[in-house]
Amino acid sequence: MFFGRLGSLWYMKYVVVLVVGVLFVGFIDDNSLWAHIRNKKRINELGEEIQKYRETYEHDQAQIYELQHNPKAIEKIARERYFMNAEDEDVFVLSEDSQEATANSENDETAE
Repeated sequence: MFFGRLGSLWYMKYVVVLVVGVLFVGFIDDNSLWAHIRNKKRINELGEEIQKYRETYEHDQAQIYELQHNPKAIEKIARERYFMNAEDEDVFVLSEDSQEATANSENDETAE
């Protein structure tokens, strides 16, 4: 009776080896399928980041070229970014932040 039951379970060792092998190859090993999927995802993310930096680089290169070959571009950047002006002109900076602050103080009864 005992040998009859073991004779019918001879395939279990193959099932156990197969399950352990699938777990090892699929999830546990450093070169598992799970690691490959994570690496592919990371490669795609890095590719998108490279593309973003490449576009920024090309834009910056175009600006550098423009600054080197067009003196009006330097003047434009000085006026827009650094609020520089010529001796005979005045610069007024209008900001929406100050308009919002003024509007809030007008509506605030405790400000008076």
